[in-house]
Amino acid sequence: MGNQMEKLTHLNYKEVPTADPTGMDRDEGPRIGVSYIFSNDDDELEPQQDSRVPGLSREHPASVPYDPRLHEVECSVYYRDECVYQKSFSGDDTQPAEVDGSGAGPLATYTPENLLNKCKPGDLVEFVCQAQYPHWVVYIGDFQVVHLHRMEVVNGFLTDASQGRRGRIANQLYRYKPLSPAAVVQNALDQVGCKDQDLSWRNSECFAAWCRYGKREFKIGGELRIGKQPYRLQIRLGDKRSHTLEFQSLEDLIMEKRRNDQIGRAAVIQELSSHLQPAEEEDRPDPGAQTAAE
Repeated sequence: MGNQMEKLTHLNYKEVPTADPTGMDRDEGPRIGVSYIFSNDDDELEPQQDSRVPGLSREHPASVPYDPRLHEVECSVYYRDECVYQKSFSGDDTQPAEVDGSGAGPLATYTPENLLNKCKPGDLVEFVCQAQYPHWVVYIGDFQVVHLHRMEVVNGFLTDASQGRRGRIANQLYRYKPLSPAAVVQNALDQVGCKDQDLSWRNSECFAAWCRYGKREFKIGGELRIGKQPYRLQIRLGDKRSHTLEFQSLEDLIMEKRRNDQIGRAAVIQELSSHLQPAEEEDRPDPGAQTAAE
């Protein structure tokens, strides 16, 4: 029923109660995120390969220099006190620097052709490009992938699925215990041809993650949205500052995380800054009052 209902307008951060930007929680009631319970698959909003984004180069996307540190948002996802996802530009799992790796450690990106030399059956691949939603696929071997695209699970070549975008192996982002490579591949192949109302996933990321981890939380309606919000999305803003949103389901949280990836790091910081500015102005001493006191 939810897929048939009109898409809700996304609230911006001005309209959403959130945590203190310094990372210090204040006991001022619940902090909630946006519910996407009636939203359609956000992959439907992805631009086509030949679409042009204002201000971007007209070159082939994979040939355009891409630095995740400029465009992507560092964040962590917690279920209660357990970290279940982490995107960081540095860490213990940092990969060695490579010529084509764009110099961003574990988030380094590669051309589709170079990814073919790195992928193994059962791997998850995330394709990224400025101002677009990330697109996730499951690599099944022989240069082929299975992915959710335009409301249908399809099988095709990795280079075609990339639509020219750079990508990375994304196995390390989610911290759940993975299934065996054979089970991941079988999960993906079993869903080929599934489309429209028969789908159980809202976007390519949820589908690919479900194939690898087999957790119902990645499916539409896999969790009840009642009671306290057990999921937290912690957005890192740099300079030891962070901002936290709470969600009732992993599905809703992923939708918000993907929206942040699509609008970009600068826009996310701007949204948060405009939301926090009134509180900062209230805390700032009144220059007139200081003059009167003197």
